[in-house]
Amino acid sequence: MDLLGTLTGLFVSYGYWVVFFGVMLENAGLPVPGETILLAAGFFASGGHFNLLLVMLVAMIGAVLGDNAGFAIGRHYGRGFLLRYGRWVFLTPRRLARISGFFERHGDKTILLARFVTGLRVFAAIFAGASEMRWRIFLVYNMAGALLWSVVITMLGYLFGHSWPLLEKWVGRTGMLILLAAMLTLAVIWRVRAHRRASRAALLTG
Repeated sequence: MDLLGTLTGLFVSYGYWVVFFGVMLENAGLPVPGETILLAAGFFASGGHFNLLLVMLVAMIGAVLGDNAGFAIGRHYGRGFLLRYGRWVFLTPRRLARISGFFERHGDKTILLARFVTGLRVFAAIFAGASEMRWRIFLVYNMAGALLWSVVITMLGYLFGHSWPLLEKWVGRTGMLILLAAMLTLAVIWRVRAHRRASRAALLTG
C-alpha cells in the first residue's frame, strides 16, 4: 500500500481535517504519524491543492490542542500512570528516562526543543504535566515550538515534495505501519464500545 497515495485520497475526501486530527492525536500521545501527514500536506500544497499558510495554521492549532490534552493527562494521572500504562503507546521506561534526562538538562525549554527530537515530541507534554510544570510557562514554549515545527515540516514537504524518493524516505514503511496500527486501534475501540452499547441495550430491554 502506498502511504502517499493513501494520504492524498484522505486529503481529497476530508481536506484540512486530516492534518488537524493527525497532528492533534499524535501530540496527545496516540500512535498516529502526524509529522508524516503534515509533510505530505506540504507536498499537497505545492501542487496548489492546499493553501500553504492554512496548512501551517491548522497544524499549529492541532499541535497546541493535542499537547494541552497530553499535559492535562500527565497532570491528572502523574508519573505512576505513565510508568504503568505508557507501554501501550510506546512510552517505555527507557524512553521515559530519556525524556527525564532531557528535562534535567534543558528545563522548561524542553517543550520547545523536544518538538524536533524523534521519540520525545509525542510524550514531552505528558511528562511536563506529570512534572508539575506551570501551565502558563508550558503554553508559551508549546505555542512557540508548535509554530516553528509546523512551518519547518510543512515547508520541507512543500519544497522537496517533487523529489518523490526523498519523500518516500520520510513516509515509507514505518509511517505506513504506524498509520495501520492507529487505524486498527481505532477500529478495536469502536467495536468494543459498540459491543458495550449493545449489551446495555439488551439488559434494558430484557
